[in-house]
Amino acid sequence: MATWYPVIKAFHFLTVAISIAMFVLRFYWLQKRSLHLQCRWVRIVPHINDTLLLISGILLVWISHFYPFTPQGSWLTEKLFGVIIYIVLGFIALGRRPRSCKVRWIAFLAAIIVVCLIIKLAISKMPLLGIV
Repeated sequence: MATWYPVIKAFHFLTVAISIAMFVLRFYWLQKRSLHLQCRWVRIVPHINDTLLLISGILLVWISHFYPFTPQGSWLTEKLFGVIIYIVLGFIALGRRPRSCKVRWIAFLAAIIVVCLIIKLAISKMPLLGIV
């Protein structure tokens, strides 16, 4: 199974890049009031990609034996909490509920900062907060 690790890791990186690109693109289209947001593929592709991202992440945990909520996986615990925060901020930035442009921009920028921290955690495997 360890021979699959590089392939799954590369696939995980690809889905991360697609996820971030789709988030930025959808936010741009939202700001421009683009009709592209109404396209069927724009509503479907991010969910498919994020599902594949989650599955590849679970496979990486399974192969690497880095488990969240353990001393060895404390960086992964922080990463998971970061992902949850990123998802919430994404809902605020892109959601259908009426929100002011300022609130959406703050949520968008905060989400980008959080995703940068998630990437830093994934690369360094060093917890930022040191909490188990």
